[in-house]
Amino acid sequence: MTQGDASDLTADDAVALPAVDFPGLHWRSAGPADLDAWAALIARTAAVEQPVWFERRADLEQIMESKNNPVGPNTVLGQDSDGVFRAYARLTKNKDGAKAHGFCAVDPQWQRRGVGSALLAWLEARTRQRFAEDAGAVQDNAGPDGAGPDGGVPDTAGPAPRLRLFIEQKQQHQCVLLEESGYEVVRYYNEMHRLLSAPLPEAPLDHGLELVTMEPGLNEALRLAHNQVFADHWGSEPRDEESWGFVVNDPLARPDLSAVVLESRTGEIAGYQLASYDPDNTVARGFSEGYTDLLGVRREFRGRGIAQALLADAMRRFAAAGLDKASLDVDSENPTGAMALYRKMGYVPVNTSLAWDKVL
Repeated sequence: MTQGDASDLTADDAVALPAVDFPGLHWRSAGPADLDAWAALIARTAAVEQPVWFERRADLEQIMESKNNPVGPNTVLGQDSDGVFRAYARLTKNKDGAKAHGFCAVDPQWQRRGVGSALLAWLEARTRQRFAEDAGAVQDNAGPDGAGPDGGVPDTAGPAPRLRLFIEQKQQHQCVLLEESGYEVVRYYNEMHRLLSAPLPEAPLDHGLELVTMEPGLNEALRLAHNQVFADHWGSEPRDEESWGFVVNDPLARPDLSAVVLESRTGEIAGYQLASYDPDNTVARGFSEGYTDLLGVRREFRGRGIAQALLADAMRRFAAAGLDKASLDVDSENPTGAMALYRKMGYVPVNTSLAWDKVL
């Protein structure tokens, strides 16, 4: 069975999608009717592997809405003879982006049978297709003689296909599989916690700056500011309206725990702290935490203590909400020196995640 069979999967423009080379399961793409069973598979896996975060039904609902990464050609679910989902993989990629991101899970009862290797092979094959599709779109936009819109020769080669997966360091069986499959660790990320029962820091803003609670009217200006802030960060790609909408409208997003620093005179965004809260994680981990998803300061405003002020404000918001800890993740090689700042503010590392890449 090829995954492009009409009875199993509808592919855009009749593209023949890669097959999953594991005959013990019936493979097809995800659809709206699969949300409960798909979420249940991920939850069963998480109950054993205990990741810090995993996708829940509300996250999958949001994934279903994506136009940039439609689930039809970019997901695969493996179903056993009883109709129970035992494995899944999902791929995302920004148009013309330099990498694709892979996500997958295998039911604990089906692990160590080769399912994970089969899913990796599917993700790699689909990554090659996505890069080829982007290169084809560039060629389709060329002029009548193969020239680009400005009359020049279009660059249809593009970057080499690259697939990236993020795995927590404690998931050793997954790390071993990736290493044996030709992946390399390209970056380390540290989860950091800060107890809110300890005295909270004071970090007043400079004159001419003001801090306001996040509200929807700031969304677009904040997207543009974020793209500017992270333009020089490793692995970052610009966020379009859809991907930014998924951030600010995330089911766990908490605007009341988030803040934006504005320049008083112009109203321009100088920095921001976007936070979330996961009540289910409180039960699983035994403590409650306010999580800083994004923290950024625009280049022209750096050196004025804005990041410290935003973190101090976040701690107070989290504490006022009755939460136990403030948490965040940081790239260990962040060029802005974020790790040193977080340590200064009282955060300590508690967990490490790895970014694994393979050039295909």
